[in-house]
Amino acid sequence: MVKTFTIAFASLALAVASAASGYTVTFFQPVEVNGTMLKAGDYSVEVKDNKAIIKRGKSVAEAPVKVENNDAKFSSTTVRLAGSQVEEIRVGGTHTRLVFEKTGVATN
Repeated sequence: MVKTFTIAFASLALAVASAASGYTVTFFQPVEVNGTMLKAGDYSVEVKDNKAIIKRGKSVAEAPVKVENNDAKFSSTTVRLAGSQVEEIRVGGTHTRLVFEKTGVATN
């Protein structure tokens, strides 16, 4: 009985831990993520090894991100853009902010 409970608890803890790095975001217009254009719509966002993987169906974009914690929880999920480029995603109901690293930017 104790063994079964321990296995069930460990499985639940693993499920919660893996769910903690998965989010959903809605883009209301076409956006660019690390050179990949994504159409407007709902996407899943998974963070692994400081990389965001954003996907919906066959559309997938990957980008290096910095995961930051805010002092207060964000009331809703918001996306910050520079033109059409995703700069930041603030995950509603959490303290989590995903800051997308600038890549491939020309300098003078």
